[in-house]
Amino acid sequence: MKDLLRLRTSLNEEVEALINEQIKLEAESSAYYLAMASWCDAHGFDNSAAHFFAQSNEERDHMLKLYHYVLDMGGRAVSPAVAEVRQEYNSFQEVFEYALEKEIEVTRAINRLVARCHKAEDFSTVSFLDWFLKEQIEEEYIARRALELFEVIGTEGVGQYMIDRRIPELKYSEDGEA
Repeated sequence: MKDLLRLRTSLNEEVEALINEQIKLEAESSAYYLAMASWCDAHGFDNSAAHFFAQSNEERDHMLKLYHYVLDMGGRAVSPAVAEVRQEYNSFQEVFEYALEKEIEVTRAINRLVARCHKAEDFSTVSFLDWFLKEQIEEEYIARRALELFEVIGTEGVGQYMIDRRIPELKYSEDGEA
């Protein structure tokens, strides 16, 4: 029966495996953001906590979008195990630095996946992944803007409070107006 099912998918086995790796990476990102939300909440940064809770939900949605794609294409989506995630940070700024690092990691993984799809001539998956490529532009943009707040406002005095207040205002617009 497995061989018959394998014939029913247009997904290349390597592409399917890479998408399952991306599913795991998105699940891990969701868990990281949840931990960041907890850290921010515990340190009184309520707006940043809300931002990271929303990011966690968004990453889970990305995971499910990939998961459903594999299933819809007749493949086998694998429910990911998530390793222990970092819970503690040395500073408010370090939380956002780590968030940017994780977003860059996700962008690179999606780029590798798209490159492999091109090699396999899996243009349906390339088309599907185009949404993720555009999404990563937004994710990295917002993470960079958050870090710029630390440079512009600074962390002395009420600086961290002011940064936390500005976090909900960070938005991305494809027309260049943030």
